[in-house]
Amino acid sequence: MSPAAATPTAIALAVVKTLVLIVGGVISYFAYKAYRRTRQPALGYLSLGFGLVTLGLVLAGMLTEVLGVPLMTGILLESLLVLAGFLVIARSLYVT
Repeated sequence: MSPAAATPTAIALAVVKTLVLIVGGVISYFAYKAYRRTRQPALGYLSLGFGLVTLGLVLAGMLTEVLGVPLMTGILLESLLVLAGFLVIARSLYVT
């Protein structure tokens, strides 16, 4: 680990990204659980959308740190996943 990686900001970012993963995972889980109980397609889309947003918000840092992907590429992938998640969530609001 480089000295810059252990800065307070890097540690705070890791903590926040971990919390995003936990909270987003819990929201996705409960939405999926509600979908399984009711079989309402909107809840299925909602679960998928939150899962994509959660994955996107966590992925850029992981790709950069673990796989050595350039930061800008990681951020682009993160943004694409968040966009896809928001589109699926928006779709869930219009499913009948």
